[in-house]
Amino acid sequence: MNRKILSLSSMRYSLPQKLIAQKPLDDRTSSRLLTADISKGSLKDTFFSELPDFLVPGDLLVLNNTKVFKARLSGRREKTGGKVEVFLLRKLEEDTWKAIVHPGKAAKTGMQLEFGNDLHCTVEKRLDHGRAIVRFNHGDNTEQKLREIAQVPLPPYIKRDPEELDDIRYQTVFASEPGAVAAPTAGLHFTPGLLADLQNAGVDNVHVTLHVGPGTFQPLRREILEENKLEPEEYHISAKSLSAIRKTKQTGGRIVAVGTTATRVLESIDIESRDSLSGETEIYIFPPYRFRNVDALITNFHLPGSSLLCLVAAFMGYEFMMRAYQHAIDESYRFYSYGDAMLIEQESRK
Repeated sequence: MNRKILSLSSMRYSLPQKLIAQKPLDDRTSSRLLTADISKGSLKDTFFSELPDFLVPGDLLVLNNTKVFKARLSGRREKTGGKVEVFLLRKLEEDTWKAIVHPGKAAKTGMQLEFGNDLHCTVEKRLDHGRAIVRFNHGDNTEQKLREIAQVPLPPYIKRDPEELDDIRYQTVFASEPGAVAAPTAGLHFTPGLLADLQNAGVDNVHVTLHVGPGTFQPLRREILEENKLEPEEYHISAKSLSAIRKTKQTGGRIVAVGTTATRVLESIDIESRDSLSGETEIYIFPPYRFRNVDALITNFHLPGSSLLCLVAAFMGYEFMMRAYQHAIDESYRFYSYGDAMLIEQESRK
């Protein structure tokens, strides 16, 4: 394997700022779709609404049903009035949360932070990498207060404040399990109508859960890809979903992962399990990698130097991926969370 493929520098590309989508389109399915056939090395421009034309009866979509919660709080330090941001990560117990506090100097043990609406918290413990344990003052009412004043945690490359629109659109239509601080963006293109059309065409779907953490926004830092690590993220897959995946494999159908998050769950588990599976995964996929359970991938266009881009390179091949990305740039596709999508097939069946 070419050493260049295994370097972080090779995972960079130049993207005009104007191609970073700042808002969703009015219609989820009107996003563009670039289809890539690995076996032929071919690319085709179409629209997400045409997805049923590229899947066949017996294919199975695997959707990540995690739900984004309002995780971003803007406030100030009680004594000095200095601005502070608390990015909630995970509820630990009652009114206690693990969070990222910025600036880090605001995360001193015992520091009081206030956010308005009679909500404030105390830093209970300072952790590594800007993390902290914080305790809010409202007990059982804390989550209600957070829903009232916290904001949708839009990615940093969206250069605007969250709007009411984002409460709905930075969420998949099948989201049901709260716990993510970022949306599984490949799923944002689906509507109930499109899913119904696919089912009527013989393309069923199952759900898995992977609660996307803040690591999804963080670039890789080590030049040798294999030296990088990802933060653990919580996942769950039901026995029913596992059964459907096994049946699809046994009958010759394809497992179509919707997004890199669903892919990471599928590549972390033993699909032969008869029981539901839960745990944390730190799986980091980069070339070369042999996929065990995923046959086709639907995914958005990802940031340079990201672990998500490495996964796509591993799935479709580095050279083909870079050609596809350059094609998308040349054709003015919209990039990142609210952007357009790709369907990557090992071999087209139509």
